[in-house]
Amino acid sequence: MTRTRHLLGLAAACLLALPAVAQAPPAPDPNDPDAVLVEELVVTARDRGPAWWRVSDGDSTVYVLGVPSNMPKSFAWDDAVLERRLTGANRVILPFNNVGVGVLGAPGVLFDLARMKSKTPIEETLDPALRARFVAARTRVGQPAKRYALKNGLAAGILLVSDYREAAHITAADPAKTIARLAKARKLKIETKVYPLGPIMGAALRTSPAAQRACLDDALDEVEAGEGSARRAAQAWAEGEVRAALGGERGYEKCLNAAPGAGDLDARLKADQAGAIAAALKQPGHAVAVVQLRPLLAQGGVLDRLRAQGFTVKTPGEE
Repeated sequence: MTRTRHLLGLAAACLLALPAVAQAPPAPDPNDPDAVLVEELVVTARDRGPAWWRVSDGDSTVYVLGVPSNMPKSFAWDDAVLERRLTGANRVILPFNNVGVGVLGAPGVLFDLARMKSKTPIEETLDPALRARFVAARTRVGQPAKRYALKNGLAAGILLVSDYREAAHITAADPAKTIARLAKARKLKIETKVYPLGPIMGAALRTSPAAQRACLDDALDEVEAGEGSARRAAQAWAEGEVRAALGGERGYEKCLNAAPGAGDLDARLKADQAGAIAAALKQPGHAVAVVQLRPLLAQGGVLDRLRAQGFTVKTPGEE
């Protein structure tokens, strides 16, 4: 039972920060699809609080709140504009970054995770410089070497950052969790999506040694940057300073993108969320959507796709 819990914990760690079919411009770097932003969309908010974008089509509007991929737990922010836009909304679309295990798929997922386990800690396989960084990082988060007894560097990197975020009280659940609670209190229709876990875990096993090493580097960058990076980015987000909000360390997300097929999954998530917004625009009135900032603003991202479909997109500077 303990072994099963550990494997499922590793699965959860691998999935908590997944990013969020119409044609859209391809991202310049397939290994980091959110690296290049659509600059004209990166605009400081005129309204108080976090920045909003507005997508419209005739008599329909979707107000889109861009949110960080992670932030300190219990972080306070001004939700006055959100409260106003929830009033009278016909639906709330939450970030499409959830992954689940079906009953029939669970044994296969556990098998894939078991194949990542090793008899020795992964740090014993690393070169001296990388090993020293890894040992310092896992010591910082209070974890023993055996915690990372894995054959797969990508899995070890993701688990390390997950442990770091837990120790530093950084969450990937908010602010979407808070917004969902407010929407439920108003009995609004909520849209989200769950993707199967099995193919993602199988892809992690096919990650090349070079990509695994790059993943560990990215993961260590985030741990070494410390919780101050996430707090500064969250504060900038809360003040509508979009560019500064995008400046937080992204080691976890870049690590996930190292897996084979991650680019295809990223494109699917963005296309699905853009599709949900487009569907909401078929109904008169207004809706609210919540999308992680980089998938929202990247080339080939959610807003880029919606503009390519002919919808009008206004920036926070035009609100």
